[in-house]
Amino acid sequence: MAALTAALAAVVGLSTLTGPGAHAADNPYERGPAPTESSIEALRGPYAVSQTSVSRLSATGFGGGTIYYPTTTADGTFGAIAISPGYTALESSISWLGPRLASQGFVVFTIDTLTTLDQPGSRGDQLLAALDYLTQRSSVRSRIDTSRLGVMGHSMGGGGSLEAAKTRPSLKAAIPMTPWNLDKTWPELRTPTLIFGADADTIAPVATHAKPFYNTLPSSLDRTYIELNNATHFAPNSSNTTIAKYSISWLKRFIDKDTRYEQFLCPLPQRSLTIDEAQGNCPHTS
Repeated sequence: MAALTAALAAVVGLSTLTGPGAHAADNPYERGPAPTESSIEALRGPYAVSQTSVSRLSATGFGGGTIYYPTTTADGTFGAIAISPGYTALESSISWLGPRLASQGFVVFTIDTLTTLDQPGSRGDQLLAALDYLTQRSSVRSRIDTSRLGVMGHSMGGGGSLEAAKTRPSLKAAIPMTPWNLDKTWPELRTPTLIFGADADTIAPVATHAKPFYNTLPSSLDRTYIELNNATHFAPNSSNTTIAKYSISWLKRFIDKDTRYEQFLCPLPQRSLTIDEAQGNCPHTS
């Protein structure tokens, strides 16, 4: 009977570790079951997601937006990410990332900017204002770990994510997507940074934007450059499995300190139908 009881306890313990609420005792930030290639490529992760709108009138320093968050409160707090659209674009252009990332165990704020013509410096400030709103005033602030925050952005919003990381080095992750910025050098950054370029980008060509941004990051920084194959500047504006899977892995690895995702980042992805090239430092040290 004692042996049977022990066996049942072991089975219960193993089944508990496979649910959305599972996290290892040695890393209190781990959220969700052990990842697989299919789980990070899936349209939705293990968490059910709710959303709430933030009107432009109630926002300060940015243009409002939509907050996506795991519905459960059983897992404690989550890391949070703010995402900016690009020049002339609206929140809707990057809204697909909201539920996709939130369902993997993050609070995600896709925002509108004050005007669609705002430059990268302004977009960086607005990303930080959105994070401040999330953590201080939003209806989901109690669900967020204020020490684990990140930023993403497309085009000038991607340039803005670099600006935000420069201004607030305590950020845990930055992901510029086909970024545009007049500032080409970023030796000041201390935030682990994943940059997506696109080989057919004629608006922010990789030779004058994404690659110089990556090459001037400190060599000691955890950094990766992924150039999308047969892709344009607007690749981040619609559901994209390559962007999603590596963004999820980067956010998990550096916001959640979840080394279970290191396997998808290191070794670097090989050239394929969707990836033209990849550069980066492996293994990661942060």
